[in-house]
Amino acid sequence: MPPKNITARPTTDFAKEGLFNVLGGKIDFEDIKVLELFSGSGSIGLEFVSRGAESVIGIEISMQHIGYIKKVCTELDVKNYYLQKADVFKYLDSAKGSYDVVFADPPYALDDLATLPDKVFAKDILHPGAYFILEHPEEHNFESHPRFVKEKKYGNVHFSFFEMPSEQ
Repeated sequence: MPPKNITARPTTDFAKEGLFNVLGGKIDFEDIKVLELFSGSGSIGLEFVSRGAESVIGIEISMQHIGYIKKVCTELDVKNYYLQKADVFKYLDSAKGSYDVVFADPPYALDDLATLPDKVFAKDILHPGAYFILEHPEEHNFESHPRFVKEKKYGNVHFSFFEMPSEQ
């Protein structure tokens, strides 16, 4: 359980279990590269690591959150979760690399939340066939996005799944 100075809203265990059950049917976690935007408490990135991800790059602006994630990584002897202190939108402006999964769990009140799918796909940071997963509140609907695949709901948590088209 994160300490009180961690203001992130961690994904519920129920929602996290549902998310990873869906992903388990779609991807092999071994050796994947994950980009976690708005890392918060780091629970999603750590779950990817625990399932065999090669690496997780976590982007977080809060030094308190980064400190907490680093502490947990030290306690669990996790060596393949790399953190960068950055504003996610500025990070995406210069993002490089290629990932199998990009996961974003922004603050639900974030003004630019609806722009995240376009910003991620504009950067060409997903391998063909890779997924972008956005956690969001009910009032957002991404069904009309050209790369939208499906939405899964777990209580108040909504995950929209987007896919980078596979090469033809």
